[in-house]
Amino acid sequence: MDCVFCKIVAGEIPSKKLYEDALCCAFYDLNPQAETHFLVVPKTHIASAQDITAETAPVVAHIFEVIPQLCKELGLSGYRIINNCGASAGQTVMHLHFHVLSGPNLGERLV
Repeated sequence: MDCVFCKIVAGEIPSKKLYEDALCCAFYDLNPQAETHFLVVPKTHIASAQDITAETAPVVAHIFEVIPQLCKELGLSGYRIINNCGASAGQTVMHLHFHVLSGPNLGERLV
């Protein structure tokens, strides 16, 4: 598979990893849109939120347990979680991922 996030998970492409366990991996975004900007991806390739099934839903639930843990460890008092589903919604890597952004003056911006 020619998926950049699968390659990052496999260690074939370097990244600044923040967290990793058996189900997911978190790493800093190469093009940050906020003071803190990292991605959390499942290790299993799931193309998008549209492709979550009963079998893969526990992995997504786990990711939503990991995100607040990471934010607490980083001392983030507030943060935004963003998922783009499909190319027309801005998804550029077809591997499910959640952007976590934090920093001053995020306000109501959507990015």
